[in-house]
Amino acid sequence: MTTAARVTITYCTQCNWLLRAGWMAQELLNTFGTELGEVAMIPGTGGIFVVTAGDTVVWDRKRDGGFPDIVTLKKLVRDAVVPDRDLGHADRARGD
Repeated sequence: MTTAARVTITYCTQCNWLLRAGWMAQELLNTFGTELGEVAMIPGTGGIFVVTAGDTVVWDRKRDGGFPDIVTLKKLVRDAVVPDRDLGHADRARGD
């Protein structure tokens, strides 16, 4: 039995990004269900917004320039956690 991956969303409390982080966590849980073991939201400061899946940083606001759209985030998490999973319409939304 394999352990389902842990996803973390570290967000800046000074920037009031809790709602954005919460919405993204909800979307990931809704999409991946039990394929994720946990989605943890971690409060931070200094403009941080970092999403990790397992040991992989899939999005860093400072590195990647802003925030991901939700389809991009789902693809990045999928690629890190369950690469063979089909995301349905999200995989076909942009002709990928």
